[in-house]
Order: sequence, then structure tokens, then C-alpha cells
Amino acid sequence: MSEIEDIVLDHDKRGVSQLRHLLPDNYCTEAARLVLAHEGQALICTGFYILAASAPETDGPPGAYYLGKALESLGYSVAYVTDRYSAFLFEGIISPEALVDFPITDVQSSQRFAQDVLARFRASVVISTERCGLTATGRYLNMRGVDITPYTAMLDYLITGYDATVGIGDGGNEIGMGNLAEHIPAVATLPKEPTITRVSKLILASVSNWGAYGLIAALSLQSRRNLLPSPDEEAALIRRMVDRGAVDGTLAQRTYAVDGFPLEENREALERLHGYLAREGLPAS
Repeated sequence: MSEIEDIVLDHDKRGVSQLRHLLPDNYCTEAARLVLAHEGQALICTGFYILAASAPETDGPPGAYYLGKALESLGYSVAYVTDRYSAFLFEGIISPEALVDFPITDVQSSQRFAQDVLARFRASVVISTERCGLTATGRYLNMRGVDITPYTAMLDYLITGYDATVGIGDGGNEIGMGNLAEHIPAVATLPKEPTITRVSKLILASVSNWGAYGLIAALSLQSRRNLLPSPDEEAALIRRMVDRGAVDGTLAQRTYAVDGFPLEENREALERLHGYLAREGLPAS
């Protein structure tokens, strides 16, 4: 296992690391190479609705935002795609033109909207992080198996059939985890009805934000520039999103935490990734 993957899969609370052997050792690097081979316009999908809190969670949007900033530093144009339950988290930190509010509607309308978005932005690569994916029964289910379809836009149709896609997930029900759909139910702590939405390259992480940072670290190595945010920057963004209404997805509470990790514990992943890049000759700027 490479060091980036060691870091992003540490402190696994859900058992997703039991799927680790099914992916290449350097899956973050493989995903980074795919992204770098498709320069131009990146679409980044995120946003997960927490039914128990009637709010979006803190995992996903922070990682998506900083992944977008890293890609912009590499010359990409970036647009973020979510739905009305998470779009407000990006207001004030990105331009309105870079935010796509995907409607929650029927399959045919969703397919048409997805094709319009792909054509309008001339997307070269589509990345999804912590975004619920469709199951084989055409539903969106949270980690408890509860149906959240009425609260989830069908962003899958930006991914399905596209030739350059990356998915980041930490539980088995996120877009991209369809790559391992036949194996996920065998892990007792993971969903029995996982998503079936597949991607070109999959990133596993204990927390999806950490998976996004793992991808950024791999992009940093490939470009020989440290593109990671600082732990303090990430903590400030999480606080901002919680203050605007986001919740910890595990606790279903408005608290400064991500998937049950308070900020002082959550920051460790970024600190370790920075340390790794420094040892590789890429200190933070």
C-alpha cells in the first residue's frame, strides 16, 4: 500500500478498508494520472443529504472545493455540481457561474439535464466525491438503508457512460463504489444494497474529504507542486459550512466535525499528507 492510501484509509470506522485489496495499490496516483490526461474542464459533483437532520453533511463539499482549487492551479476550468440541498454551502466562495444546481426530477429529465451540462461546459473529466449513487432498484439509500431519493438529484447521469470519471467514497453507497458493488455486501458494516454507479477510477477513504485530499496529494506529486490546503484553511471552511447549516453526517448534528471526527482529529489526515509531500521534496508554499 502506498503512503497516500495508508493515510486516507487510516481510522476506518466503517470497514471500507476491507475492500482495499480489490484496487491497485496506488489508486490515488492512478486517478491523478487519469485527471491529468484530460485537461480542460472539470466537473466536481458532491453533496449528501442527511435525512435525520434535514441538512447536507460536512463530508464532501470541503474536499470538492479544495480539489477544484487545486485543479484551477493546474490550469483547469472547474464547475461544481450539486442540488438545492447543498448548493448554498458554495455560495460566497465560488462564482455563481461555476455552480450547477441539478434539479431533483424524473429519470428522463435528469438524463437530458446531465447531457446539457456536459455539453455546455465541454467537460473533459467528471469527479464525484461523497455523492449518493443509484442502487440496482433505482433508489438512493443512506448508510442505514433509508430511502433518500426525494432529496437526491440524479447526478449519476453525468458519470454513466462518460469516459473519464473519478469517484471518491467511504461507505459503499457513493457514486463510484459501483466498481465494487458485488463485494460491498460481504462486509458486514457496509450496505447490503450498494450503489451500482461505476467510474473509471475509484478512490476509497475513511472520510471522503480525505480521499479528495489524497487525490490532491497525488496531483501534487505528478505536477511537483504542493496543491493541498493547510489544515487551518480546511478547518475554517468546515466551520463556515456548519455555521451555514451543514451537519456532521454521522452525528446528524450541527457541530464542527466530519463523520464523527472533531476538527482536532480531522486535521491529522491533511497534516500527514503535507508531511509526506515534504519528504518527497514538496513543502507547503
